[in-house]
Amino acid sequence: MALPIAQRAWGLLLIFAFCVGSSCTDSTSTLPYHNYCIIGAGPSGLQMAYFLQRARRDYVVFERSHAPGSFFALYPRHRKLISINKRHTGKSNSEFNLRHDWNSLLSHDNRLLFRHYSRDFFPDADTMVRYLEDFASMLELRVQYNTTIIHVRLEKDSQTWNGHYFILTDYNSQNYRCRCCFGAQSWTSNSPLRCIVWSLLLVATGTWVPNEVNFPGSEYVEGYESVSINPDDFAGQTILILGRGNSAFETAENILGVTNFIHMVSRSRVRLSWATHYVGDLRAINNGLLDTYQLKSLDGLLEGDLEDLAIVKDKKGKLHITLKFYLQNSNSSASAESITLPQDELDNFATRAPYDRVIRCLGWKFDFSIYNRSLRLMPGKGTKKKYPLIKPSYESRGTRGLFVLGTASHSVDFRKSAGGFIHGFRYTTRAVHRMLEHRHHGIPWPSSIYPITQLTNAIIKRVNEASGLYQMFSVLGDIILLRENATTFEYLEEYPVGILAELELHTGRKTHNGLFVIIMEYGKNFSGADKDVFYYNRAVGEAQHAWQSNFLHPVIYYYKQLPTEREMRLCPPDWPLPRPDAIHHIVEDFLTDWTAPNAHILPLRRFLENCLDTDLRGFFAESCFLFALTRQKLPPFCQQGYMQMQGLVGNEKLRRHAIEAGLLEDYRVKHSTDELLGGERNSFDQLLKDHVTPDSPLHHLVNTKDEL
Repeated sequence: MALPIAQRAWGLLLIFAFCVGSSCTDSTSTLPYHNYCIIGAGPSGLQMAYFLQRARRDYVVFERSHAPGSFFALYPRHRKLISINKRHTGKSNSEFNLRHDWNSLLSHDNRLLFRHYSRDFFPDADTMVRYLEDFASMLELRVQYNTTIIHVRLEKDSQTWNGHYFILTDYNSQNYRCRCCFGAQSWTSNSPLRCIVWSLLLVATGTWVPNEVNFPGSEYVEGYESVSINPDDFAGQTILILGRGNSAFETAENILGVTNFIHMVSRSRVRLSWATHYVGDLRAINNGLLDTYQLKSLDGLLEGDLEDLAIVKDKKGKLHITLKFYLQNSNSSASAESITLPQDELDNFATRAPYDRVIRCLGWKFDFSIYNRSLRLMPGKGTKKKYPLIKPSYESRGTRGLFVLGTASHSVDFRKSAGGFIHGFRYTTRAVHRMLEHRHHGIPWPSSIYPITQLTNAIIKRVNEASGLYQMFSVLGDIILLRENATTFEYLEEYPVGILAELELHTGRKTHNGLFVIIMEYGKNFSGADKDVFYYNRAVGEAQHAWQSNFLHPVIYYYKQLPTEREMRLCPPDWPLPRPDAIHHIVEDFLTDWTAPNAHILPLRRFLENCLDTDLRGFFAESCFLFALTRQKLPPFCQQGYMQMQGLVGNEKLRRHAIEAGLLEDYRVKHSTDELLGGERNSFDQLLKDHVTPDSPLHHLVNTKDEL
């Protein structure tokens, strides 16, 4: 039985008083505390702060600089962003337009769209700094500037749900505690009041520590973070660039017209973003050196392991590239004249010409140094070692209550989706917030409930508008939970599909009657650094071949039961989800407009009907009337519309269009009411006799013509 309102209010007041008096303040400690601690006021930190502020949660953002977005105050060095700012799409739908706005953060304030800050397709980095400053100030986000967190440790506490809370220490030796009460046990007479203590830390520091490679002579290498950006400083010089990402090509693009030649070396081949569909690979705006290389204009690309290199400096200050192998039997401090170089034995050695400067452009990695070993915040493996090891829920694998946001969380979708960039992590940050709202405050994942007749429309609407699905393809998905007897469904937006098995735990929603998962995917074998993505028959246009679609397109997975954790673990590496009970690909579309009646909507509706064993078509009232007379089970559209005196209100023009389209029979009044619903039968009585059984409630109408 529900408690009286007055008793509930008194219980809530007791919870607040108990938490403030005992759990949120420790008599043995006077440390400043907050429910949510966020480290870093970059885009992801500000995005999470916005969601917390809208939810009226207690939080603080610690920022080492005097303003937000300090990374963009320095990077990219040549001040041109590679995130597009497409101001015009031909549509007024704000959700759709976010698909092509890669710089805006999510907010309720239309003034905080990036298109109001820059007209450039590739904006200037200083504009991003100004935008983030306005985002923080206009929304009055609680950011504590000039606070450099230099150490984070755990403090054991048996009262907390995860057995610890977080202590943050800044550069001035001031400590902060992330620990407070978020809820309580039932306040009924049979249960004692007990505050539940939680401990949360949100890491949004990004990746800002430069990647370095140590080899003999690496002290002669200049870093991307400090090298001159004035092209005149490179006039007439010969340059070697270590690295092959956007920062390397950006640096080369800046000095391409003034140098003798530029060589670029990296262990991997160049990966072009238009070939891999990965926004972090080389973008076209920076790839001028590819032209000068392939057109034999002195510049060139080389492949090799940087750890095998060595650099020696001659008396003239020139830098010679050699290999560690040649230094094994030599004094490493010897000059180039006394060391055997590769060109001494191989006169066609590629890098035999000396260089004036060597520049390191190897990207960045996460700063692990400030985290105490007790947090067990470990780096990932292989190519993901520059990121912290986290779960698909963005929570640390080593410490419960520690979540990683923004660029540093990119290990979840590295080289697959856009989670390392603003237009991707603005959605994953919102997903983390929704999970925290349910875990700590009992607020279920937002959802909408619709009648089953709206299922096709709901899917078509989302795949044509949703920005989160579009940008975080194969990572975030919409979930459709079927209700009993499939008469209604519940729609959840942009849930991380990597934790689909834990959906009930993270959302508070039930999945007893089956579910659909809607995600966006590229073709499995379409993209790659070594593949020709411009081959002549690269696109698919027929619905029957939709499963062969190469470009981004919607895919619908149907599960009769929620997949288990074991099924998720055994999922093939190139599949975002385990094998479903049924799957449907909506054929790719050149305009990314999946509204074609025959190519897109009809196959989708038939797929859904096969999964649900029901008829999802819409009908006019006349058809529902006949179904009511002739069938034991009506289509859902007639059950939820016509039988409840709801439905499409017709007129003569609409009726005539339906007849001409073959959607209605031409039951016209010709000369008298006796000829109503004419055709081969000339009376309404005959129509009823053909369709009404003797035990039907309408049977008495057959012989009561005057009443009709």
